[in-house]
Amino acid sequence: MSLWVDKYRPNSLAKLDFHKNLAAHLKKLAHSKDFPHLMFYGPSGSGKKTRIMCVLRELYGPGTEKLKIQQQTFTTPSNKKVEISTIASNYHIEVNPSDAGIYDRVVIQDLIKTVAQSHQLDSGSQKEFKVVLLTEVDRLTKDAQHALRRTMEKYTATCRLILYCNSTSKVIPAIRSRCLGIRVPAPSHTEIGQILHYVCRKEGLTLPDELAQRIAEKSGRNLRKALLICEACRVQQYPFSEDQQIQEADWEVYLKETAQLIVEGQSPKRLLEVRGRLYELLTHCIPADIIMKGLVQQLVTNCDGSLKAEVARMAAFYEHRLQRGNKVIYHLEAFVAKFMSVYKRFLEEGMADFF
Repeated sequence: MSLWVDKYRPNSLAKLDFHKNLAAHLKKLAHSKDFPHLMFYGPSGSGKKTRIMCVLRELYGPGTEKLKIQQQTFTTPSNKKVEISTIASNYHIEVNPSDAGIYDRVVIQDLIKTVAQSHQLDSGSQKEFKVVLLTEVDRLTKDAQHALRRTMEKYTATCRLILYCNSTSKVIPAIRSRCLGIRVPAPSHTEIGQILHYVCRKEGLTLPDELAQRIAEKSGRNLRKALLICEACRVQQYPFSEDQQIQEADWEVYLKETAQLIVEGQSPKRLLEVRGRLYELLTHCIPADIIMKGLVQQLVTNCDGSLKAEVARMAAFYEHRLQRGNKVIYHLEAFVAKFMSVYKRFLEEGMADFF
């Protein structure tokens, strides 16, 4: 039994429900004689991966859906072994090089070289190149990105790269200039509502318009999240009601409670407690930038108006350091400590003025 988000994922460009002009453009690219390197970018849940898989199917046919998971081992210059999981068909291979940490450069160079030098098993294919799909390109180190730039030039005759990321701001200009950028905007609330109604009809369910609208707004225009919320509401209660409560994810509730603890008390003991809660979120695979964003949103709502600008400035400073460093807990904790210091000073000054 699969989740709705996987069960009703479109597998061809003709079946896409929104951004139809983009689908038509991608279809022309797939049938052109000079298929370029592509870079898909846009917010989470906007449909980047779905469109990439539809493009691969348009290029090679249904054979791209026959996938196998493999463990590949790469050897670093210091003779250290790095294992990475890949998902591959006869025509493409998908990998997330950032899983290798500081050794992502080795993964990129060796993987693309191996793929480019191998031949497709299906000799009847009209395309003479294989596709390497690299995910989370914006999380690659600068060394890996420069290596990617050199590699994509060297093997362009037998290999095409499809990159995808949430933002191109962390991708070096040399890579951006060598790829055709495909921006996939987030779907509107109306489009999300229409897709929720379509999925519910396929499941034999009746979804009230008001509940669909509230789910779309709660999802933050993230289609994947909207479908997961809708399925969770189905498990929670059916028939649906217009005023049905939408459950928040456990980690979101936990993050709100953490922000509340920060506001309620500022002390070394409280900072140690918050550090443990940040570790708990990180060990449950919540990305550090999502934690930072959620903390800032909650802290700003609990702050006085005069503090909001300073909190936003601090958040920008530590978020930048978060992206450049390796130990994310240091920068998250440093932001919390700085906020506690500023907030406590604000409270003390307010009490002094009161008396």
